[in-house]
Amino acid sequence: MVSLVCTLGQHTDELSCCAFSPALLATCSADKTLRVYSTAEFTELPFSPLSGHGYGVHCCCFSSCGRFLLSCSTDGSIIVWRLDTGEAAEVLQHPGRSPLRVCALAPVSSLLLAGACDGTVALWDFSCKTLRRCSTVSDASVVACCFSPCGQLFVTGCSRGDLKLWDANISLLHAERDAHDMGVTCCSAAARFRVVGCCLEFRMASCGQDSQLKIWIVSQREGAAFAMKLLHTLTTHLAPVLSCALSSDGDLVVSGSVDKSILIHDVNQGTLLHTLKQHNRYVTAVALSPNKPWIATGSMDRTVKVWRIGEGDGTTAAESSQTACQGRKLPGHFRLLVADWSEEDVQTWLHEEGLGELVGVFKANNIDGPELGHLSKETVAELGIESVGLRGRLLRKIQALKAEHSDSEAPDEFLCPITRELMKDPVIAADGYSYERESIESWIRGKNRTSPMTNLLLQTTLLTPNRSLKMAIARWQSSL
Repeated sequence: MVSLVCTLGQHTDELSCCAFSPALLATCSADKTLRVYSTAEFTELPFSPLSGHGYGVHCCCFSSCGRFLLSCSTDGSIIVWRLDTGEAAEVLQHPGRSPLRVCALAPVSSLLLAGACDGTVALWDFSCKTLRRCSTVSDASVVACCFSPCGQLFVTGCSRGDLKLWDANISLLHAERDAHDMGVTCCSAAARFRVVGCCLEFRMASCGQDSQLKIWIVSQREGAAFAMKLLHTLTTHLAPVLSCALSSDGDLVVSGSVDKSILIHDVNQGTLLHTLKQHNRYVTAVALSPNKPWIATGSMDRTVKVWRIGEGDGTTAAESSQTACQGRKLPGHFRLLVADWSEEDVQTWLHEEGLGELVGVFKANNIDGPELGHLSKETVAELGIESVGLRGRLLRKIQALKAEHSDSEAPDEFLCPITRELMKDPVIAADGYSYERESIESWIRGKNRTSPMTNLLLQTTLLTPNRSLKMAIARWQSSL
């Protein structure tokens, strides 16, 4: 189920972009301002709105550390805003002063990319705010861009309809001509790589004026060039699709359209999950929270709507009957933390795990998510479950549940920089960074002899086990 949480109506002109950090929601508009809200209660921060652009603001995004918000505008500039004070920390100008339509930060905020109306992209080192390169990538306006999960590759989309894959030196790796034959409008990449044999791949969504939403698999096999394979062409929208966003694991995609609707699709099956119709003009922006079950949508009707997926009473205008998304058991980052589960969620989980005979016991003891997370061998015995085997199965299911949720809760240093998943066998590469062994070995086998983090040449492919990090991860897991 999907329910409308709130409607934000502070902007005085049409919305152009929405972006989430773990704690904040940012929106920008043709009214030349950005507005920043706390996701605790969706109240506007004291220093909001942010004013500094001379023309409409087209795009905004957060740094990975959450300390900065970036915005780009028709005025040809990118402003870096401090989120502790709301002050402009830096103003970066496109070398040709061309209007900027889109901007993106690499996942670890190492690189900043901006696409311009003159067909160029400008690439900065974000840490020192210095321009690395400005290159022509299209003979049409660059209106879409996104980084790969490692931040060393990026995709651009232009108003002519092409999608192109580039490395961090702006060297062309692959081109999909006429991917959207009437022009690309947006693209979005999943935050995680998938390792399939000796192949590294990630999912990407693109949408366009042709009313289509396309799902791609971007991959590189050992010794081969990069490839973009079309997984699905979704034609559910009835008019041009203006915005799209993938969940971090690439399992869900949300899109907004000229037909005034927001659609949520299951990427794996290519099936429609939900149709939302609360805006009364074109939906120009969609965003997904990285850590909560929230969607933000912006429209030419000057409003931003925040939706909650996973609970509600059917307040959406229409929902697909093809796929049931009940309660909080949804794929990817839409799964709520166990601590947020209600008693009914716990009982649903028991049924799904084949422990339905325990529902009565749990209901009688009012066990919700927090109580479930704290159950131990001793407390389970106190519930009066006589079967030793049943108690053992319950405890194993609880441990598996904790492990399932641990990736999104883990400290950042425990996550592999390539896959953004919890490391099981961390190793140190020649660049000094730690990676999951399988991921970095696959990276190197693909003849990527450069560091995924620095893009500099790896002096050696020797990998050293990081036993201290492995022990720290094990201690953290045992404390859950």
